[in-house]
Amino acid sequence: MKIRITRSALFLGAAFGALAIGGTAQAQDTAAPAADEPTTEIVVTAERRPEALKNTPVSVAVIGGQDARDFTASGDDTLLALSGKVPSFYAETTTGRIFPRFYIRGLGNIDFYLGASQPVSIIQDDVVLEHVVLKSNPVYDLDHVEVLRGPQGSLFGRNTTAGIVKFDTVRPSLDGLDARGTLSYGSYNSISLDAGIGGPLADNVAIRVSGLFQHRDNYVDNAYSGPNSDGTQRPKKNAMGGFDERDARIQLLVKPTEDWTSLFSAHMRNYHGTSTLFLRNGLKKGSNDVSNVSRTTVQYDEAANNPQDYDTYGMSWNNGFDFGPVTLTSITAFETSSGYSRGDTDGGFSQLGYNPATGTCRDCGQSMGRLRGLDQWSQEVRLASNGDGAFKWQIGGMYFDSRDITEFYQRAWFLSPGVVGRNPNNWVRLHDVNTSWALFGQASYQVTPRFRLTGGVRVTQDTKTTDLLKTADTAAGAVTYAGRRHVRLSDRQPSWDVSALYEASDDLSLYARVARGFRGPTIQGRSAVFNSDFTTANSETILSWEAGIKSSLFDNKVRFNLTGFYYTVDDIQLNGNDSNGNGVLFNADKAEAYGVEAELNVRPVRNLALSFGASWLHSEIKDKRVYAQVCALAGTVVCTVNDPTITRTVFGSPAVFAQIDGNPLPNAPEYNLSATARYDIPVSDSGKVFISTDWNVQGYTNYVLYKTNEFYSKGNFEGGLKIGYQGGNGAWEVAAFARNITNEKNLKGVIENYMAAVLNEPRVIGVSLTGRIH
Repeated sequence: MKIRITRSALFLGAAFGALAIGGTAQAQDTAAPAADEPTTEIVVTAERRPEALKNTPVSVAVIGGQDARDFTASGDDTLLALSGKVPSFYAETTTGRIFPRFYIRGLGNIDFYLGASQPVSIIQDDVVLEHVVLKSNPVYDLDHVEVLRGPQGSLFGRNTTAGIVKFDTVRPSLDGLDARGTLSYGSYNSISLDAGIGGPLADNVAIRVSGLFQHRDNYVDNAYSGPNSDGTQRPKKNAMGGFDERDARIQLLVKPTEDWTSLFSAHMRNYHGTSTLFLRNGLKKGSNDVSNVSRTTVQYDEAANNPQDYDTYGMSWNNGFDFGPVTLTSITAFETSSGYSRGDTDGGFSQLGYNPATGTCRDCGQSMGRLRGLDQWSQEVRLASNGDGAFKWQIGGMYFDSRDITEFYQRAWFLSPGVVGRNPNNWVRLHDVNTSWALFGQASYQVTPRFRLTGGVRVTQDTKTTDLLKTADTAAGAVTYAGRRHVRLSDRQPSWDVSALYEASDDLSLYARVARGFRGPTIQGRSAVFNSDFTTANSETILSWEAGIKSSLFDNKVRFNLTGFYYTVDDIQLNGNDSNGNGVLFNADKAEAYGVEAELNVRPVRNLALSFGASWLHSEIKDKRVYAQVCALAGTVVCTVNDPTITRTVFGSPAVFAQIDGNPLPNAPEYNLSATARYDIPVSDSGKVFISTDWNVQGYTNYVLYKTNEFYSKGNFEGGLKIGYQGGNGAWEVAAFARNITNEKNLKGVIENYMAAVLNEPRVIGVSLTGRIH
């Protein structure tokens, strides 16, 4: 299999090389320009209209498409690779590629439940992706990314209390052939091909075909050679860690008339790989040092070496009708997905009471989440004014419908026939329905040539229902579940924002914004697999204040943006764990946070481009009545808890809880620093040698709700380097690269009761080839 994949990659490389060499000019891409190219105004659509970044009264960070491809040259997941690349944005996962979790200004959700709600909304090509699996849809043939910080509830809906990550891919063009692609090869036989090609089929019809192919060989050995109870192959060389990602998209642009533009898009994803590897006892009591933890060897006795497999398909139809004074936009979209993820949740072989004769184990854990089927429909209609008049407006409505069948399996279901404790009924099936409708409007008025006021409001109805279709029964089929089998939560809330923008000069703008948003109620149904009742959380609301400056100075050679913010979240939704490791939803009274964000892009001399980003955050949970269950294994607290604790009885046994009042939000870095640099050395009229590098430093980050000596990181950093030659006036490029060049071992997550560590990706060194035709 390895040989076949490698030959396929070489064939693709040869074909792609012909494309690259045949190019004659650089494609239009919103990536940051090379260091010897002139700068241009950055245009964003944060308010659903094209507008210069410095004139947008929202805190927005932009990442160009080529920059994003550089970050993922090693085959890294695009969404995770963007973590820390802009101020106040963080991403992580403990469920592999199919479930990244996002945080903006410290707000996110650490819940790994397949039905979890997140306060960061992901939008790809104007389509909202709500389910956690859909949020993982890979991004390729990318034009640019916009990270909108703070609540965006007026124009983009509920569940945006933290903000939005908005991806815009390259669209079909009627202006002629347009093609670009990047092929890279690196350590662990890592292959990544990200490409797109398109152009006109007729005077009013254009097409674009895009694709992503990524592969990495398994490189992690399972060294466990003892007994087990589920037939997992062990020991095994190169048992896990690899992946195969295959994605394709086709877009058809049609202009039936001069005033009607219709864009149809269809895409598919096929992914097979490894779920997150938990490294048991990677953390020792009293320390968070992971420098001696192996990234290439595990000791897994169960869970079939952590397989993961998902398929996703989707389509959208975007129509724009220009009626002169107004434009009507309609966006219809459908997404469907299915798959599973299985993992050894205890992170290694049992150390307490494993009996190979009976299969009993006091501290063994494995689980599988299966998305049996998901269908998401969305329909948005928007009417917006045209022209450059002082008064601009837009109104619209949206309907959203998501339905899925989700199953959760626990260890007894996986035990081999004949093993004592095997239970073919140790799983549950849930039916989740989420429907929502909204009406919204926004208006802006140019009070003076330099002063503009903008306001928006949205009213949203959000309803969620979870039905338990199958209970986790005994092996004999006896029903022991006594909790609810049907839960329905519904809420209707307004979201709004008001902003003011003052252009102090043509190069400098000042702005202020206040916004209210809300995240709808949430149901945690997975607890039924442990015969526990559902847990729920009511809606949370946020009130956010921010003000800042935006500038583009010295003929765009210096760009500097600075924002200060403060927010309060009432009834914030938090997630903890019970003694079974089951997620428990609850509302805390509130959380408060304040901080600053700064971005600087500068070209101090010819051929040198520098960029810097920084954010600082103070967040605090405020509720003296709220406690979170702490790390415990077989009745013993295994970590060092630094908060006041109490002991209560849970499922008939004593359990320790920590008071979390005053603690920071989980996965909320106290600061984030990033820097990039590129230097070009022209060697001919059409060619140049270049060197570029990027670095990120992450401040104190607590991974759980309570404070410990173990479950946090401080000072994590990673860097990348790229050296290459660009020829044909930018038509092609060949380069060598390194991601995580210093091979840092950074703690990214934990499984508390097993003192298990989750680490970042290892160093990958490779080469890349990029070609452009336009």
